[in-house]
Amino acid sequence: MSNQYTPREIEEKWQEQWEKDGIYVAHDLDKKPKFYSLVMFPYPSGDLHMGHMRVYTISDVISRQRRMQGYNVLNPMGWDAFGLPAENAAIKNKMHPGKWTRQNIKFMRDSQLKKLGTSYDWSREVTTCEADYYRWTQWLFLKLYEKGLAVRKEAPVNWCPDCHTVLANEQVVDGACWRHSETKVEQKLMSQWFLKITDYADELLDDLEKLTGWPEPVRLMQKNWIGRSEGAELHFTVDSKPNVQISVFTTRPDTAYGVSYLVLAPENPLVQELTAPECLAAVNEYVEASRHKTELERISTEKSKTGVPIGCSVINPFNGESVPIWVSDYVLMNYGTGAVMGVPAHDDRDFLFAKSHGLPVVEVISADGKASEGELEEAYTEPGIMVNSGPFNGLTSPEAKVKMTEWAADNASGKKRVQYRLRDWLISRQRYWGCPIPLVHCEHCGIVPVPEKQLPVELPEDIDFTGEGGSPLTRHDSFLKVACPACGKEARRETDTMDTFIDSSWYFLRYADANNDTTAFARDKADYWMPVDQYVGGIEHAILHLLYSRFFTKAFRDIGLVQCDEPFANLLSQGMVTKYSEISGRIEKMSKSRGNVVGTTAFFEKYGADAARLFTLFAAPPEQELEWSEEGAVGQYRFLGRIWRIVTDLLEHKAIESYTGEVDHDKLSPESKKFHMLVHKTLKAVTNDLDPSRYVFNTAIARCIELNNGLYKYCQELS
Repeated sequence: MSNQYTPREIEEKWQEQWEKDGIYVAHDLDKKPKFYSLVMFPYPSGDLHMGHMRVYTISDVISRQRRMQGYNVLNPMGWDAFGLPAENAAIKNKMHPGKWTRQNIKFMRDSQLKKLGTSYDWSREVTTCEADYYRWTQWLFLKLYEKGLAVRKEAPVNWCPDCHTVLANEQVVDGACWRHSETKVEQKLMSQWFLKITDYADELLDDLEKLTGWPEPVRLMQKNWIGRSEGAELHFTVDSKPNVQISVFTTRPDTAYGVSYLVLAPENPLVQELTAPECLAAVNEYVEASRHKTELERISTEKSKTGVPIGCSVINPFNGESVPIWVSDYVLMNYGTGAVMGVPAHDDRDFLFAKSHGLPVVEVISADGKASEGELEEAYTEPGIMVNSGPFNGLTSPEAKVKMTEWAADNASGKKRVQYRLRDWLISRQRYWGCPIPLVHCEHCGIVPVPEKQLPVELPEDIDFTGEGGSPLTRHDSFLKVACPACGKEARRETDTMDTFIDSSWYFLRYADANNDTTAFARDKADYWMPVDQYVGGIEHAILHLLYSRFFTKAFRDIGLVQCDEPFANLLSQGMVTKYSEISGRIEKMSKSRGNVVGTTAFFEKYGADAARLFTLFAAPPEQELEWSEEGAVGQYRFLGRIWRIVTDLLEHKAIESYTGEVDHDKLSPESKKFHMLVHKTLKAVTNDLDPSRYVFNTAIARCIELNNGLYKYCQELS
């Protein structure tokens, strides 16, 4: 055996042997303790770089250790293959998105992930854009629809009047279409499909306490995203129309005596109903202008808040005073009631709005219970003592919250209410490259589910894909026209496709039974493997993907498909890989757009995948950022070379005997005893370093380097 370390030959030999022997195939319902190790599956963009390889290496090391400890390990891989980038590539390259996606998958699987030396069970590979996967995505959607969790309602979307299509938020650049920079994007109301994730808001929030194996920042982000707020809903009667009330939600009912105006969202139907004739032109102009702003632009705290009065007022239920109604785009129709009360004295945003538009500022809370003598220079937002609040004067603001909410309920002017920041999940996409929604629209029967025996509803391959004129599904007659499953008369298919987050919200369940062609997954196999014992992926998915997956798991539990409450017992969010960018002159996240990508192919050819794996584990703890260093990676290549040379030299001199599993410590030489102790100290320390509560791979590798140095010294002592 040559003592020259040639990683390309060595790695190729053993990777082929692993695949031939099938040593990484998991066994369902095995008597061994199970360990489900999962890394977030990639989008098949066409090329993985060293920034991507870190997450796969971390997950693979965890899988390998558990397998060596006697666990029945499931370590699968697949492809999150639907989505917008494939459509953009299809437009750019004049290639069908399916062809582009599949050729990318082949390259990334065979030339990158396998060459990284990963221990995946490829027999369970899933690809979300293939009909044998999205058939079951459609089946699960119908289960949610049957349970009343899938509903259709109107929602605002980004609309490009030139493309005649809906744009994703990332396709809106400075308020304009990414393809037509002169075309302002409009906000347009369209009928959309939603999943009622809000039905699970309390459970999703409360069960975060159970996820002790998750990073605290991730749990906090989900908690804030769900955004549970306790407060009151108050009713303001319209001055000129006593039979019309405007309801607002507030977390500060104690400030109700300080209301000096009410604000409606531009989309609120009451705007047109209540606007006075003399104000109509200005209001319509303002509403039209708001249609060209994205939601982020509207709620930004960096811009002053605009608005116009509608020439109508409401009565404050607490003091009977009349306050004007304004329309402003900082109020969103799809949050709360689409109306808010303005309390300038005790809210920073309301204070700036009132000062900008000459509205009164009425103080109702002060630190010492005494009203200020002059004008307020800023909003007072802290708790305090009630003033200028009628019978509630002298109460602390927390006491007043309770008393004033009770008064509102007793006088039919409001009620206690819990509000969530979380909104129902909009899953409709007016796009081609996504999972078709398995519903049919019939003039006689309404919305009719596609029968299970007719699934999957397949995407047509023969499409004219230009990216303009809306989804090509709306123009594809053989897809569009269909007999109604209920009455047999002519009907039309739903042409919206599903948000790609749908596909990734259940893929971990499909891995448990990936080759089942009679159901999405067998209950016994799902219950055996779930929950995932260790999930690894970037913190950028802390909210949407992880929250949606938790929602699906709970909904499927209630439907009777699974037993578990949570999908992922433990979560490791790895830090990003950075490198110096010539474009910006700074160290930034590795990405093509920054021009600081390090490819895998050339590095693997020269130095081997093991050197890259070692460096990504050694250079920093897994949760922290890692700055890529070619010199550091080459250093790991040299370390591996030293191990190879020592072992091959020992083999050449027949200094290695077969190990029977037992060592008579008393018969060892002093040098052998010392080295034997070092081996066992290293084993114990590395095992401790790889404990799920620690995962300090860098110190584990440092101990292996020390062991190698000890072996070298031991060999010198023996010679």
